Amino acid sequence: MTAAYPTLKMFIAGQWVENGDAGVMDVVNPATGAAIAQCPKAGPAQLDAALKAAGYAFPAWSATSGAERHAILRRAADLLRERAPEIARVVTAEMGKPRAQALGEITGSVDVLHFLGEEAKRRGGRLIPTRGTQLIAQMVTHEPIGPAVLLTPWNFPVNLPAKKIAGALAAGCTAILKPAENTPGSAQLLVQCFVDAGVPAGVLNLVHGDPGPIAERLVASPVTRKVSFTGSTAIGKQLGALAATHMKRFAPELGGHAPVIVSKHADVARAAVMCALTKFRNAGQVCVSPTRFLVAREIYDSFVADFAAVASKLKVGDPGADDSVDMGPLAHARRIAAMQQVVADTGGTRGEVVTGGAAIEGSGFFFQPTVIANPAPDSRFMTEEPFGPIAGIVPFDTIEDAVGIANSLRYGLAAYAFSGNLDEAHYLGRSLRAGMVGINQLIVSSPETPFGGVGDSGFGSEGGEEGYLAFTDTKLVMLAKSGG
Repeated sequence: MTAAYPTLKMFIAGQWVENGDAGVMDVVNPATGAAIAQCPKAGPAQLDAALKAAGYAFPAWSATSGAERHAILRRAADLLRERAPEIARVVTAEMGKPRAQALGEITGSVDVLHFLGEEAKRRGGRLIPTRGTQLIAQMVTHEPIGPAVLLTPWNFPVNLPAKKIAGALAAGCTAILKPAENTPGSAQLLVQCFVDAGVPAGVLNLVHGDPGPIAERLVASPVTRKVSFTGSTAIGKQLGALAATHMKRFAPELGGHAPVIVSKHADVARAAVMCALTKFRNAGQVCVSPTRFLVAREIYDSFVADFAAVASKLKVGDPGADDSVDMGPLAHARRIAAMQQVVADTGGTRGEVVTGGAAIEGSGFFFQPTVIANPAPDSRFMTEEPFGPIAGIVPFDTIEDAVGIANSLRYGLAAYAFSGNLDEAHYLGRSLRAGMVGINQLIVSSPETPFGGVGDSGFGSEGGEEGYLAFTDTKLVMLAKSGG
């Protein structure tokens, strides 16, 4: 275990628990391939204890005033900001994110906690005018839905749990967090901020272990009233079916394969640099990562050259040993194999690898920043989310053709476009089928705005007022006079 890495524990019913009834699992540094810690795995009895604690704590927490809930979230946010350097080191060690990106993720999470904490004070419901004299009032309120199960992945090991925890706790729900098995330390340090901020026992619980058995037990429990999941489309569909069987509210934020349309009216040099730098952020392991670049034929060659030039100059290495690294490792060996399969499905008329295309030899799970020119429409790259450092660039002749290609998949999380023509920009904003669309920029997330997709990318939203309302039930109260 490295000096900067915490002793891993679970948090159940207000107590830190070091031993897991189901044994332990290794936590591996993806930059070296070496185990850095062992993590306890929760057994059925420990999961049931977390469920019992969340259920027991719910009535009191849901009755706590919004102002009090806000105060706790605000203190947690302040502690998270204060501890950001320490937590960033753990993020880098667990999943290979460069330190500057890890710090950015954490400071962004602070803003999320502040905003959703404020929602606890703002959300009072609304009055609806009555139609006659007998009714005195029609009131709509948003009631906390109940204990929530929060299932999060490894690629944003602080931000994604923070969004879910903040939405749940601000709304008055209790929660059980199950983070990704390869990033338990980041989640633990986040939960520690809430504990030190004064979250009552049972309101927030943390469990680790094998995702399948844990999710099945937590989702099926009669205590659970809401399931929030971020991860792959395949797993999301399985969990959605399980949640539906037990009539549980389910909010999935799933995969994406974001298109980027670059019009002939765009500033091609600026667009190419922005796109390349954003594409390889977090080694492309970002659900909203720009990936399928659809470029007007008139500027196609120039865009490919500029994009590939940026990609080929990125510094790849161990971000734990070198703060100047631009791109770190992939999360695990399975991601390397997935990248190799994508590259293997090129050549001839199926696409040309312009730069990169291979794993980097040595320890750790590194893959070259890769650019594929003109991948075939039915290629693995164009039809499956690569979730890694591979970009594909395709020429188009008309803007309508580009929109058709962009909308051809069932994914619909994020989409982007670059155009200096205002009418065209508005057309693209209306026509691209996605939950979030960025025009002339590649940012589609802020604490104040909803984050979510359509189609196979899921439904519902996190962030913004939607991130609060997602953990509530809508209630109507109609109040009439007691007599004639």
